[in-house]
Amino acid sequence: MTAITPESGLLPLDGITVVSLEQAVAAPIATRHLADLGARVIKLERVGEGDFARHYDGEVRGLASHFVWLNRGKQSVALDLKSAEGRDAARRLVASADVFVQNSAPGAAERLGLGPEELAAAYPRLVIASITGYGSSGPLRDRKAYDMLIQAEAGLVSVTGTPDAAAKTGIPTSDIAAGVYVSQAVLAALFRRERTGRGGAIEVAMFDATVEWLGHQLYMRLYGGKQVARMGLSHASIAPYDAYPTADGEILIGVQNDRGWRALMADVLGRPDLVDHPHLATNVLRVAHRAECDEAVARETRRFATADLEERLAAAGVPAAQVNDLQGVVDHPQLAARERWRKVDTPVGPIEGLLPPMTFGDVELPMGPVPDLGEHTDEVLREVGYDDATLEDLAARGVIGRA
Repeated sequence: MTAITPESGLLPLDGITVVSLEQAVAAPIATRHLADLGARVIKLERVGEGDFARHYDGEVRGLASHFVWLNRGKQSVALDLKSAEGRDAARRLVASADVFVQNSAPGAAERLGLGPEELAAAYPRLVIASITGYGSSGPLRDRKAYDMLIQAEAGLVSVTGTPDAAAKTGIPTSDIAAGVYVSQAVLAALFRRERTGRGGAIEVAMFDATVEWLGHQLYMRLYGGKQVARMGLSHASIAPYDAYPTADGEILIGVQNDRGWRALMADVLGRPDLVDHPHLATNVLRVAHRAECDEAVARETRRFATADLEERLAAAGVPAAQVNDLQGVVDHPQLAARERWRKVDTPVGPIEGLLPPMTFGDVELPMGPVPDLGEHTDEVLREVGYDDATLEDLAARGVIGRA
């Protein structure tokens, strides 16, 4: 198969410039998706500190794991936005861009002269995307909105965890949900601009995105009056559906229908006598007698080594999966076979990174470098009219920062 390179086709967002006043996860993941698609992303950061996600940890050879994950392929411009000159520089950059993204605290963008209404009036072609915690109206509009707080307020923790204890998800789900919707909305707005010539303002609230992701469980409450129980690895409406013990570990089995139940018991576990058991013959019965069902499955899965049972399940078409830890994912043969790992440059040298999930047939999406704080300040500001003498003066007075 011929290797696909960034030069073999046009990147989807080639020629699009995004300026982002961003921090933490929600906006940075949105703009990283846009950078992955070929957009030029200019990240505005605070002089001296930068995005506070730079300081969460030092696990990646001294760099923060969050920052490395979210900020490859971007250019870093360090500005003191508390100064009039810093705000003027930010405004010049936004004026030259196609897209502006921000997830500042409520009212902060407006105080900087970068609020959506002001920008929309000044730059009709600009696409302006704002990520808020709870939205720009309503009683919670000014509340702090960290991922864990949103997961709790939006009810996600009420359906996550075990029967004994609620839990937040192990990844920043509310941040990621909001960021995904922002990148999708920006693409739609750019497509609309091609037809109308006009950009416009977009808002995505982390709360709204998370409530949307509750999915069917919200409708079960709304129309069935049911609070879905916390099920751990199990499923409120399906059985058997859980991790079951093996002779040397465990494996997750998820039988979606009665045909799958017959295959599991007769073809995989060698217990055809249980296929039509009066408590187990249908999914409705198995859910009603979940403990009995799980006990029957576990009694049989213990007889097999994990690898052997996985092969038998796959051959019978019964849905199953290894319960991997993070090292299992790093070493996963599926990622290796599909060549999903690439080298990504960083200020401390190349590291491993995963290709973007979006795969185009004619072009490989770029894996641009992770920027140092202020690495591109001079380069980018020269493009909007700053000469070397002015840049030296601004740097000496702390208005701009450099790597």
